[in-house]
Amino acid sequence: MFFRELYDHALAQASYVIGCQATGEAIVIDPLRDPAPYRDVARAEGLRITHITETHIHADFVSGARELRAATGGRLYLSAEGGPEWQYAFAAQDDAVLLHDGDTIMVGNIQLDVLHTPGHTPEHLAFVVTDRPRGAGPMGILTGDFVFVGDVGRPDLLERAAGIADTMEAGARTLFRSLQRFRALPDHLQVWPGHGAGSACGKALGAVPSSTVGYEKLSNWGVAEADEAAFVAAVLDGQPEPPRYFAVMKRINREGPPVLGRSPAAPRLASNDVVVATSSRSRWMLDLRPASEYADGAIDGSVSLPYSKSFSTWAGSIIPVTDEIVLMSDGESDAVSWAVRDLSRIGFDRIVGWVDAREALAAARDAGQAVHRIPQTSVTDVPSQRADGAATVIDVRGRTEWDAGHIDGALHVPLGDLRQRLDELPATPLLVHCQSGVRSAVATSLLHRLGRQDAVNIRGGFAAWIAAGLPTAGRNE
Repeated sequence: MFFRELYDHALAQASYVIGCQATGEAIVIDPLRDPAPYRDVARAEGLRITHITETHIHADFVSGARELRAATGGRLYLSAEGGPEWQYAFAAQDDAVLLHDGDTIMVGNIQLDVLHTPGHTPEHLAFVVTDRPRGAGPMGILTGDFVFVGDVGRPDLLERAAGIADTMEAGARTLFRSLQRFRALPDHLQVWPGHGAGSACGKALGAVPSSTVGYEKLSNWGVAEADEAAFVAAVLDGQPEPPRYFAVMKRINREGPPVLGRSPAAPRLASNDVVVATSSRSRWMLDLRPASEYADGAIDGSVSLPYSKSFSTWAGSIIPVTDEIVLMSDGESDAVSWAVRDLSRIGFDRIVGWVDAREALAAARDAGQAVHRIPQTSVTDVPSQRADGAATVIDVRGRTEWDAGHIDGALHVPLGDLRQRLDELPATPLLVHCQSGVRSAVATSLLHRLGRQDAVNIRGGFAAWIAAGLPTAGRNE
């Protein structure tokens, strides 16, 4: 048996390639949208991708199952569990094999037994893997977003991301029952999860890529909790805000992502195109340079979004997936190709191209546009600036961060909610902060694009506030 994990750090997501070396057949589990890495692995190992499956309808990225099918001719195997609202709309069109609890997928001599493990989502499946020629029984379980190393899948996304009311507690109770099946598995089984640390599909995921059933019984709070009421309360408490794009991903993956048939790319644009690219509200210029460079001089209407592993999360939280995007970078930067890849993986297919930062700024000046700058302030200046209501502090961190401690009198508006809650912001100047100053730089540039030219970035964020010994409210008061 051949086994390979392919891990994407930007999404904290794991795909798996499992092959039968005797027959040359292989299955890919939970592929991302670019088929090349899976084809490369199979080719290097002398395997053919004949089977493609996924554990559930994903919310955090565009599924690559259809793309990989088109590229390889492999057969799709998709969940038929979860009820009528959670069926794959494209299954019949793509001649997919529908899976139910207790079914078996044979990949040469490799056996995958299907377990219906709802809770994170109603249709969720896990796969118990057996290398039959060894004759030693099951060796591991592909758990998807059901069980992670140190955590379990969150059951609140249907309500908090997809807007399906009154599903959180029911999902938590369903998840608790599914975990009873996990506890009944042999301790020696390896656990191969769908995500690692950094994913928004759980709140305390471990960074170790795999585990065993026995170890998770001992160390995983969700697996170990035997009281249903206590489990429900704990699993729903402290979950991070799901990125806004999660709801769109659910719909795209259920209806069927479009097949691109190519690797995503962004052509280089002439610098004069910058003026055109920023003239429409449905076009976004994302400046990939460091936030400090952006603050010193940027294109009016652009948004500061330095490339990092959080790039796709922030982009998906503030930009509608149907809008067009232009990227701006310092020369032939790898950040452009990485950004294009990450945007494609969350459904942004309307990438117009990219422009060189220096050329773009020069073209903007030639067109009579003033170079835009983002005002900055320090935490020690904030008390005097907001005295007598002269300015309002805006905290763009997540709910759990806010609850742990915040600046007294601040208004809490998470970064992903700024566009939707713009009308709630007071008319006074806005002093914007996050934890360290990274998200607030994004947020301040977004507010300027939305017309709030009075938004000021607080350097260093809440961490600098604490370090300066300034008063706070919340649990750490």
